[in-house]
Amino acid sequence: MADQTADAVVVGGGTVGAWCAYFLRRAGLARVVLIEKGLLGQGARSRAAGVVRMQGGTPEAVRLGIWSRRFYLGQHDEIGTDSGFTEQGYLLPCFTEAEVAAAHARLAMQAGLGVPVRWLEPGEVDAANPTLAPGLTLGGTFCAQDGFITPPRNVAAYTVALIRSGVEVREHVAFLGLADGDGAVQTSRGRIGAGLVVLTGGPKLAEVGRLAGLRVPAGGVRHQVAVTERHPDLDPARVPMVFDLAAGLYWRPEEGGLLFGMSNPDEPPGENRAVDEEYLARMRARLAALVPVTAGLGLRRVWAATIDYTPDHLPIIGRARDRVTVASAAGAGMMWGPGLGRATADVALTGSSDVLEVGHLGLDRFDEDGHSRLATDPIALPFPERTTSS
Repeated sequence: MADQTADAVVVGGGTVGAWCAYFLRRAGLARVVLIEKGLLGQGARSRAAGVVRMQGGTPEAVRLGIWSRRFYLGQHDEIGTDSGFTEQGYLLPCFTEAEVAAAHARLAMQAGLGVPVRWLEPGEVDAANPTLAPGLTLGGTFCAQDGFITPPRNVAAYTVALIRSGVEVREHVAFLGLADGDGAVQTSRGRIGAGLVVLTGGPKLAEVGRLAGLRVPAGGVRHQVAVTERHPDLDPARVPMVFDLAAGLYWRPEEGGLLFGMSNPDEPPGENRAVDEEYLARMRARLAALVPVTAGLGLRRVWAATIDYTPDHLPIIGRARDRVTVASAAGAGMMWGPGLGRATADVALTGSSDVLEVGHLGLDRFDEDGHSRLATDPIALPFPERTTSS
């Protein structure tokens, strides 16, 4: 392939990279090229649970959740199709007094940013979720407008958006690095001279960064998801989404049963996609204690994926050097993808965004050991504290 030029080259065809490329094109760039070493959505995005919540643990998470939910709701009018957003309601139950105090502090922050979240007393928790074993909680926070999207439909939606907007999608094209001097993008199909470069890659972002001569403290770790058999008590009208924060276990309705997902905080970083039967059994037991009807149900599907994360569980959005921007969703690609993609496009173009304040979210918040100066998002999945297995 002969040398080419583009106004922007986006590396990575997952949720963040795809929406970023779309918004760069929408902003008026004449030629935007998206390169993906496999197929669009082939990575973790195609195996995600699709949860979209505004009940973030930090103002940044809240703003990204609000923006992304609003985008999902308006997708059909904008691109002619949508990601299948379903408003299901999300409950974060509390089981200890410390969790109650933390939840009230979060609720005040979230409500101050416009999230319609409220506190439920223990009896209200039981009434809102009749499948939950009664009398277990000390209350919880609930937002009726939180929901979930359908991951395969989301991939289809951003594929349509890319094509209709005129982004040039190059699948089966690997990123090999940035050329010295002119900063052209080196790919397995030749060089592309680029005005702007955006590096994404989910669990592979650290590797992408290394190829570009950058140190990006982002990692990947196994995340497991399972779907139970159907049961009439698990009708979606009876089951809001629930996040058992202490256990790192969440669930939502799926095809008449429950979809539940989990991450093991003791899991070392890596790309293990085999099902961990022992940990799955532990989480099934926890789920059965909380939702007794699931105790006798078989599993219809079980899978494992490599999910991305950062040491502080916050996104990375920032310029790494002149004309090169780096973006990570820190494991929340479905939840934050559109908002993060838009903010990343804004930063690549102007250095700032009206989606959220990004000045503190760049690579410069990490020290040489990958430790962040920011406080960790308190309601992220329990990912490892380090990003490499060494």
